[in-house]
Amino acid sequence: MRTALTALVGCRYPIVQTGMGYVAGARLAAATSQAGGLGVIGAATMSVPEMRAAIRRVKERTGNPFGVNLRADADDAAERVEVLVAEGVRVASFAMAPRRELIARLKDAGVLVVPSVGARRHAEKVAGWGADAVIVQGGEGGGHTGPVATTLLLPQVVDAVDIPVVAAGGFFDGRGLVAALAYGACGIAMGTRFLLTSDSPVPDEVKKLYLAARETVVTRNVDGVPHRVLSTPFVASLERARLVRAVVNGARFKRLSGLSWRSMLREGRRMRRGRELTWAQVLQAANTPVLLRAAMVEGRVDLGVMASGQVVTVLDDLPSCQELIERIMAEASAALDRLDLTGR
Repeated sequence: MRTALTALVGCRYPIVQTGMGYVAGARLAAATSQAGGLGVIGAATMSVPEMRAAIRRVKERTGNPFGVNLRADADDAAERVEVLVAEGVRVASFAMAPRRELIARLKDAGVLVVPSVGARRHAEKVAGWGADAVIVQGGEGGGHTGPVATTLLLPQVVDAVDIPVVAAGGFFDGRGLVAALAYGACGIAMGTRFLLTSDSPVPDEVKKLYLAARETVVTRNVDGVPHRVLSTPFVASLERARLVRAVVNGARFKRLSGLSWRSMLREGRRMRRGRELTWAQVLQAANTPVLLRAAMVEGRVDLGVMASGQVVTVLDDLPSCQELIERIMAEASAALDRLDLTGR
C-alpha cells in the first residue's frame, strides 16, 4: 500500500509503532521495521550510550528504515540529534515540538522530522517550522493525551497543514487504517497494540494484566498533566502524598538517568516555560519514568503505572509484529473491497 507516508519514509506499509519508553527498544523497533512498518526506538528513557547501542542493534537486525523518539526539552537533545545524524537514522520523532534549530539540523542532514501533536495549533506550528510529517494523537491514545477524540482532531489537522498526517489514538486493525485514510491521513500509529505483541519486552505477567483490562483512566496524579493509564489500585492511591512521592522519585530518576541536579533543574525550568507547569507539577514529572519502569521493566504493577490507550479493552492476543502487520493489511484490503461502490 503506497501512501504519502510510505513514499516519504520508504517503509512498505503505512503503519508506525510509537516510541514508548521502556517498551520500544531495539527488539520491538527492529521487528516492526522488518515486517514492513516503521519501528521507532523510545529513547527518551535511555542514556545517550544506551540510545546509540539500541540504534546499532536495530541496524544489525534490519536494513529497513526506522526512527528514534527524543525528548525535545532534554538537556542533551542537541547531542542526541548528532547521534541520529552520525548513525544515519531515517526518522526523528518527538513527543513535544522540537526547537527550530533542532529541526533545521536534522533536515540539513537528511533526517526526517515527525513530531507528535495533540492539537491543531501545534500541528500548524511544527509544520511552519519545517516538520516533514506529523503524528496526530486523539484522546483515545495512551500516555500523555488530550481531550479531543481522534475522529474530531484528525480532520481538523488534515485540513490545516500541507504535510503528511499520521493518525494515532484508537487504532488496532485494518478497518481503522482504512478509516484514517478516508479522513485524509497517510497512515496510522499504534502504541498499545504493539506493546501487546510477542516481540514486546514487557514482562508476560504485565501483558496478562493488559489483556484482562476493562478500563483506562485519565489522571493528573502521575506527573501533573493528563495521562491515560490502566485503572489499578495503585493509580487510585497516587492522590495521597503525591508531592512527597514525586520528590523521592526525582531522586530515583536522577540515579537512573545519570543527570545532575543542576541539569534536572534546568530541564524543570524549560518544562515550566514550555508547558506552563507549576513547580509542583515539574517535581511530579519525575514520577513518569520511575513509575513506568517499575511496571514495564521490573514487573511491579503494585508500584508502577501502565500507560494504555482505550483500545486495550478490545485486544485479546499477542501476535508477532509480522503477524500483526500482515493481519492489518489483509483486513484493510477486505474493508476496501466492501466499500467498492462502483458496482463492478
